[in-house]
Amino acid sequence: MLRLENGFNKHSAHHFSGLDVSYDERIESGHHPREIRQVWSVPITVISELYQPRLGAGIKSVVMVVRVRHLWNKTTGEVQFYLTSLDSDAQLLGRAIRKHWGIENEAHWTLDCTFAEDACRIRSFHSPHNLAVLRRIALNALNREPT
Repeated sequence: MLRLENGFNKHSAHHFSGLDVSYDERIESGHHPREIRQVWSVPITVISELYQPRLGAGIKSVVMVVRVRHLWNKTTGEVQFYLTSLDSDAQLLGRAIRKHWGIENEAHWTLDCTFAEDACRIRSFHSPHNLAVLRRIALNALNREPT
């Protein structure tokens, strides 16, 4: 992952000059803190130090997402990198990533409210994983129940 970050940073320092780069920026605010998401996507073939056709069969794009959240008392930021088999389209990839994390966050919220997952103190051996699987099975069964 360090090679990915270094390769992306090297090209971003030169403002991706001469590269086929796709960029998208979203600003969201409402009941939650204000969040700015910037998405850069480049075809894997243009970052020569990363492109290894035999090792990464099917990988088409490298994506960098920079998130900055402005809370009332502080500002936080994070950078994430993704490899994808989708074409280099920052707008499409940004929406897909946002949707994935929205589903993930909603599932976590449901598990925590329904089963008090965050309050669970089971920490030994395989017990936490086994209980998490049982919770998800139960949640899936409840979601499939039509009445």
